[in-house]
Amino acid sequence: MGEGLDGPVELLLVTSRETKRWVLPKGNRIKGLTPHAAAAQEALEEAGVVGATCPAPLGSYRYRKRLESGAALLVDVEVFPFAVTEELADWPERAQRTRRWFPLAEASAAVEEEDLKALIRGFRATEFGGMTGHKALRGGVKSVKEGLRMFHWFQSLLPRQGNFFALFEAHGQTLVAGGGALARLLQGGPAMEQHIREIHEREEEADTVTREVLRTVRRSFLTPFDRGAIVSLISSMDDAIDEMQKTAKGIKLYEVTEFEQEMRDIAAIIVDSGRLLAEALPLLRNIHANAARLHELTGRLVRLEGQADDIHGAGLKKAFKRHGGGNAMAFIIALELYDHLERVVDKFEDVANEIDNLVIDHA
Repeated sequence: MGEGLDGPVELLLVTSRETKRWVLPKGNRIKGLTPHAAAAQEALEEAGVVGATCPAPLGSYRYRKRLESGAALLVDVEVFPFAVTEELADWPERAQRTRRWFPLAEASAAVEEEDLKALIRGFRATEFGGMTGHKALRGGVKSVKEGLRMFHWFQSLLPRQGNFFALFEAHGQTLVAGGGALARLLQGGPAMEQHIREIHEREEEADTVTREVLRTVRRSFLTPFDRGAIVSLISSMDDAIDEMQKTAKGIKLYEVTEFEQEMRDIAAIIVDSGRLLAEALPLLRNIHANAARLHELTGRLVRLEGQADDIHGAGLKKAFKRHGGGNAMAFIIALELYDHLERVVDKFEDVANEIDNLVIDHA
């Protein structure tokens, strides 16, 4: 797509109770809850949605709030990425608000605060069109293979370079879908087996794309980047979804049904990492023109990895205090799951480093 905002991501807005203008679900800090957990609670109460909240804020904006006393005071609002996994039919403020999904361009136009408009414009996921992922992956592994036959046909017309960009983007879509399934899995509930199955299927799709990249590298006379860089990039992406599958396998093997908040927080970071990568990969098609934006996206991926490390440490400490004295097996299981989740984020950082290297070499 071009520089427009419309893409596969939509934003959920609600109306304010008094003026009925479109706003993000928000509220005051809640005692005993971290800021991102408080944001999730407000999303549940005001919009009736459940999901994964990334602990790292996107940014902040300021608006003037009118209080019951009549005073109008400036309020600073932190905005957290929130991936919706369930919409409730009923919720506490249903009678007081309307909720609606907006394409990003329309959401930016609907809100009043200029800083919030800018945040929404920055939350742009590059559209995956044509053969770049959506069509190739909708039908599962069979559809991926059919799409790869089309890749072969295109490559017969352009034998010197292959269709590496479309393959990168197709693999990126498996990471986005796998991360979403992982976040839903860690919420527990009766559909856990379905989420485990989806992660497994996404990993198989990713393997199909990875094999095609490696075959294309071998038979292409010219490639858009150094062959070693292409292999390193697709391998680091494949490592990320492999770790997602290992997490799901551990959950199934040990029959885990309840998860610490820290595990859910790392899963939310994985979801946001997938979103950032999904925007970054199509920009590689014109790496020189997109160097600045690629640097912004990879910088955020690196920062998310640092935050995941902190959450990983806090989660292990909590698990040790809870299980270390009397239930060693429970602690060992928690340790394994935490380690797999942390490695998923580590692999996203590896992908970011590979993209940074491409920018340095080619931009």
